[in-house]
Amino acid sequence: MMNNKFELEHIGINTNNADQAADLAKLLSMMFNLEPRHGQKSEFAGPYFECMKAPFLGAKGHIAMRTPDLEAAVAELKEKGFDFRMDTAAYFDDGKLKNIYLDGEFGGFAIHIMQK
Repeated sequence: MMNNKFELEHIGINTNNADQAADLAKLLSMMFNLEPRHGQKSEFAGPYFECMKAPFLGAKGHIAMRTPDLEAAVAELKEKGFDFRMDTAAYFDDGKLKNIYLDGEFGGFAIHIMQK
C-alpha cells in the first residue's frame, strides 16, 4: 500500500450569495491578518479560507487537500474503498489530473484532492 503525503490546502465554506461570501472573507481576513482575494466562484481569506458565493458540494462546504502525486493518491484512496466524483475531475493541459472530489460527505464536508 502506498503512503502519499497529504496536506491541508484550504477550507471551503458555503455561503448563500456573493455578499455573504465577501463579508465572511473580509471578517476572516481581518481576524487572522490575511489578504482578501477575489475569485470567480468564491472570495478568499488568504490561502486558508475559500468562501463560496453559492452553496457547492458538501452541506457545510469542502476541505481541500493537496498531494505531490495526485494520480497515486487517487489509487491509494480507491484501494482504501473510497470513490470519486468523476464529473468534478479537472485536468491540466497535458491530460494529467489536476483535482477531483471524493464521493460523499464527511462531517458535512465534501473533500477535494488537488495536485500540489
